[in-house]
Amino acid sequence: MHRRDLLSLLHHHRTPFMEEAAHVNRALDFVERHENCFDCDLWPGHVTGSAWVVSPDRERVLLLHHRKHDQWFQPGGHADGDADILRVALRETSEETGLDPSHVRLVSNAVFDVDIHSILASERGPRHEHFDIRFLVEMDDDLEIPGNDESHEILWVPLPQVSRFNNNLSTHRMVEKTRRLRNPANVA
Repeated sequence: MHRRDLLSLLHHHRTPFMEEAAHVNRALDFVERHENCFDCDLWPGHVTGSAWVVSPDRERVLLLHHRKHDQWFQPGGHADGDADILRVALRETSEETGLDPSHVRLVSNAVFDVDIHSILASERGPRHEHFDIRFLVEMDDDLEIPGNDESHEILWVPLPQVSRFNNNLSTHRMVEKTRRLRNPANVA
């Protein structure tokens, strides 16, 4: 995959959510302007990849309590120069859950969600933005998930309770998209 592949994914992504549409436009502009957009040392931001992990029945979502940020998130992380952002999302999911990649099933090659969020300054670098490209994956929710040292805890959370763990607008949007997957008649 090359930067043009990400641009193609972004051009083909459709969303009914206005704030996400704005993120897509900003991400397109950012990727077009920065050839090294996958480099985690690019300031003021860089592309990251993550996965919205759902149970096969779409009733539960996998969330990790991130050690460094002290918040609940979906698996994901830096591209570290890898232009194949789908591979990044799948790799990060496998690493952060501690599961073999064979347990992580990609639902679609299409982008599931796009978000841009700020990361506070730290010893790692200045305040910057993550242009997070998210994919929908499925995992059996009866597997024991060992995790790794990046998280305090990993939980399967019932869809209606996700906001108790993370009430960010982008998380709400992914919950709503998951609800619509479960009941396509409700799609506007």
